[in-house]
Amino acid sequence: MKKIVLSTLAALTLGSAALNANSMKFYQDENGQVFTSAAEGRTLIKDKSTSVFSKADKLKFSGLTYIGYTFNDVEDGTTSTGANFNDDSSQFEIRRAYFQLKAYLLDDPKSYYRVTFDVHQDNKALGNATDGDMLLRIKYAYLYLNNVLPFTGVEVGIAHRPWHDYEEHNAWYYRNISKVLVEQKNGADLSNSADFGFNFKTRTQYFDSEFGLFNGEGYHAVQLEKGMSFEWRTTAHLLGVRGKDKQTTKTYWDASFFGQYNKDHKSNATAPTGFDDLVFGGVHTVFNMPSFLVSAQYVTSQDTADNNTYVSVQAGSGYSVNGEYRFGEEKEFRVLGRYDRWTRDYISTDIRDGKYQDTYIAGFAWDQNRNVEWVANIDITNNEDGSNREQFNGTAYMVTAEVKF
Repeated sequence: MKKIVLSTLAALTLGSAALNANSMKFYQDENGQVFTSAAEGRTLIKDKSTSVFSKADKLKFSGLTYIGYTFNDVEDGTTSTGANFNDDSSQFEIRRAYFQLKAYLLDDPKSYYRVTFDVHQDNKALGNATDGDMLLRIKYAYLYLNNVLPFTGVEVGIAHRPWHDYEEHNAWYYRNISKVLVEQKNGADLSNSADFGFNFKTRTQYFDSEFGLFNGEGYHAVQLEKGMSFEWRTTAHLLGVRGKDKQTTKTYWDASFFGQYNKDHKSNATAPTGFDDLVFGGVHTVFNMPSFLVSAQYVTSQDTADNNTYVSVQAGSGYSVNGEYRFGEEKEFRVLGRYDRWTRDYISTDIRDGKYQDTYIAGFAWDQNRNVEWVANIDITNNEDGSNREQFNGTAYMVTAEVKF
């Protein structure tokens, strides 16, 4: 497990304590508070040792937090119900706070059990009893078995879905400010990154793939006892090099095909039965060198309704392009940009009018060290009049600290 660098004062204090551990005495009062000097009501602690016990051969801990500030400059606009969205807002945020444990339980050193806890703010409609609370939920909880097939392992439990994790670790490194196109609310909004099921992951020098079967509703939604979701990703490493978080030290070029067939996916109340088949597919490519990265993708989602009087709310098509330029002695400074366009077929029952939703992102990032990254960016939403998200038009000014260990 990576060492965490503490402040200079804490380091000196701990170092001094370690040097004098043999001669130092510790005392405890009736409340359990520990002291280094004797006094009335304090008893000497004779055993100063502390142990961590586990039945696993090895435990690995890690953490990831996105600490942010956002000022939203929102354009005037109202919804059809009259709700007003033209008020600017300013807020500090914890956008994500992960704590992760891997327990290595089997003889194979690459097999493990993983559980990841995720802190998020409940932002449901006003009136909810927990509105605004910071809540803890499980993002991942799966057993990974290595080499169940040649070059192939499998995740079983609340597992990664095939696409999101690949894009976030090979092409779009700024999940701290924006989700990928297929998950972005102002984009396709088709799928989230984890679900209940299993995912077979194959890795070779020139080819990667993931094929999984899941509930389909995602890790924070209820499975409604309908059909399952088959999902996939295939990636060609055209230069024979896998990226995977090595963007400043590797040159790689990938081409991917990904998608989902989700039978009887929960749609909305206006659907004939409340369910639709969610079928989408996409193509993606990324080229990376230590000094720059460029990436592009196209996604289309089909309307699979059984009649002509209803259009699936998730039918549409769109594309996304992003890039970054890196400089500095260790490529620690970055200029980044991204553009998304998503065109929905759906506006209301039986209407297809192809209104677009655009998102522009521009920013600057600095790796302070391997544990802390800072990002300053603007996020512009420019949706066409009449689109079902036009009321969210405006500009967000964001500052983010990503902390990981």
